[in-house]
Amino acid sequence: MSVRAGKTTGFFWHERCFWHDPGAIGVFAAPNEFLQPQPASESPESKRRLKNLLEVSGLIDELEVRKAAPASRQALERFHTSDYLDALEAGSRQGVGDGGDCAPYTAGSLTAARQSAGLAIAAVDAVARGELTNAYALCRPPGHHAEADRGRGFCLLGNIPVAVMQARTSGLVQRVAILDWDVHHGNGQQAAFYDDRDVLTISIHQAGNYPLDTGTFNERGAGAGRGANLNLPLPPGSGIGAYRYAMLQLILPVIEAFAPELIVVACGFDAGAKDPLGKMLLNSAAFAEMTAQLKDLAERCCQGRLVMVHEGGYSEGYVPLCGHAVIQVLADSDIEVPDPQNDEIAAWGYQELQPHQRALIDGWVRGSGVMPCMSQ
Repeated sequence: MSVRAGKTTGFFWHERCFWHDPGAIGVFAAPNEFLQPQPASESPESKRRLKNLLEVSGLIDELEVRKAAPASRQALERFHTSDYLDALEAGSRQGVGDGGDCAPYTAGSLTAARQSAGLAIAAVDAVARGELTNAYALCRPPGHHAEADRGRGFCLLGNIPVAVMQARTSGLVQRVAILDWDVHHGNGQQAAFYDDRDVLTISIHQAGNYPLDTGTFNERGAGAGRGANLNLPLPPGSGIGAYRYAMLQLILPVIEAFAPELIVVACGFDAGAKDPLGKMLLNSAAFAEMTAQLKDLAERCCQGRLVMVHEGGYSEGYVPLCGHAVIQVLADSDIEVPDPQNDEIAAWGYQELQPHQRALIDGWVRGSGVMPCMSQ
């Protein structure tokens, strides 16, 4: 499929993804008799409002908008076990289930999850083939916590591992860098590629949030993949200065040294200052800045091939502003939506790089063996 003149950024979405219903659990993993039912934190609203904002601003008219087929069973089995997929199908027929660890679902959820994985597959495929320069996949349910044999943290299927494995199996790419900036650890990508030297997995996240049993710096990969996994668990309260320093001193140099053919971002917005499930301090401009840095790097190392796959982010009002800022950078567009909270968040106390944050990141730089960037 050829791209219409002037449209080099893809936007992949499907209404079916918004119909996934985890149940009335609020911020919890499951209901109980003392919790008044309320909509789940992982609701469709933050994603639907992002898509609506793109429509209202007109930015969507500068994007190559595409749907996608649901992920096939064969594609899913490249990452997930048959037993786990069978269990999801059985729960879907019953109308209620839990993927394993805080991954509740109801009738229709598996259909939505297959559609979500299909969006990631299609976005990676189109960019890897050169049909598009870059792309944004508005996936729901998210996927970065899902493991081969269980769902975790609102995630049923591993959207990014499934998409990357499909592209590699098809011979489109071999070396892929995955950066996860969701506020929670990207354990799914880590588990999928832990012993694979050709897939670099990096996660910058709030230390000790979710999952509690993964995400430390000393988890560096195994076997042939030793050194190809990097976790940067920042302390709660880290803001724009800490993320900027980590990007410049460690994340960007590591990706550039790896020399990938494709960069994929697990693009969660729950490190945003308004998020109810994270304790970080980013504003929409910070997400735009990180996107611009990765876009520049992708242009230098892999012909601009960059795919953003939507993950977490639970502020229904603020996520759309962050997502619009990211997509505006991807599309190199002049269409800007004012963020009324951006400057206020940037002016909050402790936004500058703090001494304990610098010391922590400098220690990671030494531990990783990467030459630090001297521009800071």
